[in-house]
Amino acid sequence: MNYELFIAKRLITSKKYKSSISSPIIKIGMIAIALGIIVMLISIATGIGLQKKIREKVSGFNGHIQIVNYDSNNSLVSVKPISTKQPFYPVFQNVKGIQSVQVFAQKAGIIKTKNDFEGIIIKGVGADYNWNFFKEYLVDGALPEYTDKRSDAILVSKSIADRLHLQVADTIAVWFIRANPNKLPQIRKLFIKGIYKSDFLEFDNTFVIGDIKHIQRLNKWKPDEVGGFEVLLEDFDQIDTLSKEIRAELPPTLNSYSIKEKFPYVFEWISLFDSNIIAIIIIMVLVAGFNMVTALLVLILERTQMIGILKALGDTDWHIRKIFLYQATYLIVRGILYGNIIGLGLLFIQKYSGIISLNPETYYVDTVPVYLSVGYIVILNVGVVVLSYVMLLLPSYFITKISPVKAIRFE
Repeated sequence: MNYELFIAKRLITSKKYKSSISSPIIKIGMIAIALGIIVMLISIATGIGLQKKIREKVSGFNGHIQIVNYDSNNSLVSVKPISTKQPFYPVFQNVKGIQSVQVFAQKAGIIKTKNDFEGIIIKGVGADYNWNFFKEYLVDGALPEYTDKRSDAILVSKSIADRLHLQVADTIAVWFIRANPNKLPQIRKLFIKGIYKSDFLEFDNTFVIGDIKHIQRLNKWKPDEVGGFEVLLEDFDQIDTLSKEIRAELPPTLNSYSIKEKFPYVFEWISLFDSNIIAIIIIMVLVAGFNMVTALLVLILERTQMIGILKALGDTDWHIRKIFLYQATYLIVRGILYGNIIGLGLLFIQKYSGIISLNPETYYVDTVPVYLSVGYIVILNVGVVVLSYVMLLLPSYFITKISPVKAIRFE
């Protein structure tokens, strides 16, 4: 053991040290470090969690990238069909990073009951549809299963079911307006197989999931004609790059756009979370760092005579600085340890109990989501230690200005 660390340990464990004037200031510094870690952990975990949940919900209803006719203009309904005989379906051969490609078609309709009615968009999907998103948000019944045979089963949102007083296994009449206003609406009898609740009200209030064969029949399309294709990616962070690559592979009659292009207001909003997280981290590091700087200066002033004696015995400034840096590091590590225990404890409680709720009309989720990753927790802790240590180097330089003669006589 080097003697600087030995002296630092003796100073930390001594009873005089614990009852000294500097003790309250040192405790405040430790508390500042712990509170900083708690606030930073919570801001990162909830900020990233909210971003991921919102992205997950938008992509759950739309895929990551949609391929449609060039003249569709982001319409909510599919008017002009696309043949499924495309080089990119069912597998994109020339673009890496794509999880799957699935067909879809959308048509506006009206659900009519005895006492009420509701305008909806039926999103038709096929046997290749990925149901993983709706598995998480299914609250009643079961998910539909679509095969080569046309199915009358549909999946409706809880908000629509509540407004129309519908339940699982209910049969409903859905009216579809024809393009020719002189013709009577087309009516389809469908039954509710399941009810979902995603809390993304923009979609929950609009979308009903059904069999694409109904839309093909209503629009008089061929069995190989669909409204478009949804592309699911393996990594959302690659969406901008892969969107360009996919667009370059398409024929001139087709166009593609990502959900970031389709819903810019949503992604511009959640991108602000990154700025907020960075601002919080900077403020917390500065606050905790200044508190530790103050604590270190108090420690140095309190041990001025000891510094003078060590200098008189021939010790170097750097060795003496290391003694106080070891003390400060001990305090920082303790503060970080307490901060992690409390911060992660609060996050685990929220993650598995959902105590803190949010307004889904504003945040698209009903509880505060939590994202925990060993990677960012380690980086955060290491970053706080390094930055705090760097900030402490400057006040420790004050030791070099202390004169041994004056220090020994210091009262």
